[in-house]
Amino acid sequence: MYSLLILITQIIQIYIWVVIISAVLSWLIAFNVVNTNNRFVYTVVDVLYRMTEPALSRIRRILPDLGGIDLSPVVLILGLYFIQNLLWELYGSLQAGG
Repeated sequence: MYSLLILITQIIQIYIWVVIISAVLSWLIAFNVVNTNNRFVYTVVDVLYRMTEPALSRIRRILPDLGGIDLSPVVLILGLYFIQNLLWELYGSLQAGG
């Protein structure tokens, strides 16, 4: 059970980094620092978009419109940390009770 919990935690951590990289890359594209005409950059952006957009779009539907500010990555990261901590607390309570 402990190994499964560590695996899930690592997957959550990797996904958090994917969300962070996706957000930073979107800012770099918005400020014309990174050119999406480059095929490699376009591929990276597309992969990151496909990995993060399903979760981010659900959050965007719930959040109020704040103009040009997109808080959905922050909400997603906080939610992932919450889930990760909840899993560890459940594991700890199972170990203490059993």
